[in-house]
Amino acid sequence: MFAGKFSQRVQDIDISGIRKIFEAAGSDAINLGLGQPDFDTPEHVKKGAINAINEGFTGYTLGPGIIELREALSKKFREENAIATTPDDIIVTSGASEALEIALASLVNPGDEVLLADPGFVSYSSLASIMGGKGISVPLSDDLRMQPEDVMEKITSKTKAFIVNSPSNPTGAVQTKKDMKGFAEIADDYDLTLISDEVYEHFIYEGEHVSPAQYSDNVITVNATSKTYSMTGWRLGYVTAPSEYIQQMLKVHQYVQACACSISQRAALAAIQGPFDPVVHMREKFKKRRDMLIEGLNGMGIKCHKPAGAFYAFPEVEPEYAQQLIANGVVVVPGEAFGEGGAGHMRISYATSMENIKKAMKIMEEIL
Repeated sequence: MFAGKFSQRVQDIDISGIRKIFEAAGSDAINLGLGQPDFDTPEHVKKGAINAINEGFTGYTLGPGIIELREALSKKFREENAIATTPDDIIVTSGASEALEIALASLVNPGDEVLLADPGFVSYSSLASIMGGKGISVPLSDDLRMQPEDVMEKITSKTKAFIVNSPSNPTGAVQTKKDMKGFAEIADDYDLTLISDEVYEHFIYEGEHVSPAQYSDNVITVNATSKTYSMTGWRLGYVTAPSEYIQQMLKVHQYVQACACSISQRAALAAIQGPFDPVVHMREKFKKRRDMLIEGLNGMGIKCHKPAGAFYAFPEVEPEYAQQLIANGVVVVPGEAFGEGGAGHMRISYATSMENIKKAMKIMEEIL
């Protein structure tokens, strides 16, 4: 009855498979499906927000974000990522989600193609579709990394951009420096835009984080405070790129968002300028959990590449196994939620306690 009222591009996408699992989970379930740190936001970050409220810093800010935060982010990009950016070439956004949205909105025309890892993060393909484009799957290598040569094989006259996510959601794979240089060369040689999603950059256990924007000007770098500082609910992301990109993205930002939350911006400033100890603590905890989880999975005969980053494992399982776990009170995300290439896998988040992981593995053993 109502089908004709709605745009085809919205009818063609579905609710995120992750959200479906998350919202259907019972209150007593062991949740290994949630993609957020299980740690509280650091005290100095909360204090920054409380001070903002007490000072009445509760109105609109400049569209790109408060200058103090953009200056701090510019310094962070230069020192941590070797990206020569300025405060004028940074937009503070409502999470990395908005940063991805305005990046794709500024680039994609109807019919354009955006190359995406498959399996890959669920938002990429749907956002490309919402903009009138089409997500094109790039299969991963055996070690679950995206390879430059596989990207090149998928390039056509319709290709406009490609997205690289390292460390990766859902696989936990970390791209190498050679990979990133290769991706940057592809962007330059084919005059494409590389969107680099780096929200898990500080959760790497083997390897190193490399930002491709240090090698090319055809790169939009997306990041957020969400994962690094356990601030998912604060909805505070940021994006940097050469000014030509920023000018176009800012047009979209001002209409869909106006500005990021003023209080969250002050909290993010406290996070960026404050002590890094809470992040190191989280990373150490995640590594211990990862090691225990992978040892347990391998002990059950479940094949799983050891994730080098993020806080996800992506073991190979029979398709019905994930559903059996969910039915028995262990929330995981079936691999197909991340694309056709995810079939025969499931995503396990180890952003939960050791106790929960041990309980979940006991249930896994019983099902097997």
